[in-house]
Amino acid sequence: MKLAVFIFALAALFGAEAITFTRCQLVHELRNQGFPENKLRDWVCLVENESSRNTAKVGRVNKNGSRDYGLFQINDKYWCSNTNTAGKDCNVTCAQVTTDDITKAATCAKKIFKRHGFNAWYGWKNHCQGSLPDISSC
Repeated sequence: MKLAVFIFALAALFGAEAITFTRCQLVHELRNQGFPENKLRDWVCLVENESSRNTAKVGRVNKNGSRDYGLFQINDKYWCSNTNTAGKDCNVTCAQVTTDDITKAATCAKKIFKRHGFNAWYGWKNHCQGSLPDISSC
């Protein structure tokens, strides 16, 4: 079992494409994905605190045994499937939300936001309320 986990981790590490966006690149990509202008600073803050703007980020195992994936740190207990078959509430695999094409991750993040608001993300709850990044030069 440990060997299988190790092989999966190596495959994910070497087989996955990843981008670490600059702040302005992230702003432009979020605009391209249709995020509302009046919430862009919140989304940028969320992404910076959840994944450091890294599309391939996989979080440590949470207390409940789940993991968070990608730019928006989408949780595999509720939102993405850890199999080769798309599933869970966003009907995606966790691998699909860790690619440099953030379309599926963005769609899922918007769905999460629609249901739970920014409070679904501890990165936003703990770091962004009342203190949002400056994106005026972007």
